Amino acid sequence: MNKIISVQGVELLDSRGNPTVAAKVVTDSGAEAWAMVPSGASTGQNEALELRDEDAGRYRGKGVLKAIASLNGAISDLLVGESVFDQTRLDKLMIDADGTENKSRFGANAMLAASLASARAAAMARKEPLYAYLGGQMAKELPCPMLNIINGGVHADNTMDFQEFMIRPVGAPSFSEALRWGVEVYHVLRGILKKQKHVTSVGDEGGFAPNLSSHEEALELICEAIKQAGFVPGKEISLALDCAASELLVDGHYVEKKKPQGKKRSYKEQVAYLEGLVERFPIDSIEDGLAESDWEGWHYLTEKLGSKVQLVGDDIFVTNRRFLQKGIDTKCANSILIKVNQIGTLSETLDTIALAQANGFACIISHRSGETEDSFIADLAVACRAGQIKTGAPCRSDRVAKYNRLLQIAQELGPSQQYVDSNRFAST
Repeated sequence: MNKIISVQGVELLDSRGNPTVAAKVVTDSGAEAWAMVPSGASTGQNEALELRDEDAGRYRGKGVLKAIASLNGAISDLLVGESVFDQTRLDKLMIDADGTENKSRFGANAMLAASLASARAAAMARKEPLYAYLGGQMAKELPCPMLNIINGGVHADNTMDFQEFMIRPVGAPSFSEALRWGVEVYHVLRGILKKQKHVTSVGDEGGFAPNLSSHEEALELICEAIKQAGFVPGKEISLALDCAASELLVDGHYVEKKKPQGKKRSYKEQVAYLEGLVERFPIDSIEDGLAESDWEGWHYLTEKLGSKVQLVGDDIFVTNRRFLQKGIDTKCANSILIKVNQIGTLSETLDTIALAQANGFACIISHRSGETEDSFIADLAVACRAGQIKTGAPCRSDRVAKYNRLLQIAQELGPSQQYVDSNRFAST
């Protein structure tokens, strides 16, 4: 019993209206589960390949019928007859048969859909919640949410070069209260922006996308919103940035691309700029402060700010054990962003998380800018006790689905639930 009897793929749409891959896995015990795969806009050069059709006459080249064909053909042939409970074997079968460094034969999107759907089917077969199946009896800790309330960079058509301006309700006593605090600040910020005649339309991840004069103005507005909502900046709610600096690197310098006369900085000048922001504002987390190829700069950044704030590697690590190990060895960053579609299978994702945690790196489970209503990462954050989740603003159903799933998990756990001690990330 509990052998896989069917793997089926289907082309669906993500939150940007682009095609994405979904898979259904069925077992002989009657367990049946779906999983949908997200897509990024600001992507690392070493991410596993998201296979697209490149047919300009269909979905402007973004169709995923090739990936669906992999699911319904080679991947199905590999997985049918295998135990749904042996996640490592299922993923290894796909990895070995694909045979490429970046999963370009089958497509990481096809492989990930099958991998996640298999895990969900296994949990259903065991009659366990997904977080309990993946994490066992220790899966009781709810994460601190990192809510992206102002969008910029490639996630919004505005004047902001930095991609995300986030709030972290580090002083909240529970996940539900942390989410409430974040939601209240979000709505207060909307009122402030409206009063100042800024647009309140939102970007890809649900955060507001106003045309502001500087990053400093964005941070000032957020601090004002925190105060007006009745909270203390820095003590109860801190700030976090995603600079997405790989998008800013031009000929060895970091360039403000969205400004007519944008500043150009060396990596040391960019680090000095970030240091100045940390001194002026209650920022305790900076993601991708420098570009993915700038290992020398990352080491310098870690020397300067690593004892003060969480320095999160996204593009530089791409949820890949090999690149994370290089970061550990060279003392670059102190935290890692975890995105399942960067690596392409669940077991490889869990291996990277284990390596990070064994070496004192904080882990932040993250969505992508092109999301679906699939809430798998909410269960994953609880399962691996990551303590942090980044899944956008409390706006747009593709983002809210993850927050709502965490609220459901909190309800299921009841009195046994724990809320992460955010102090453990204060100076990682």
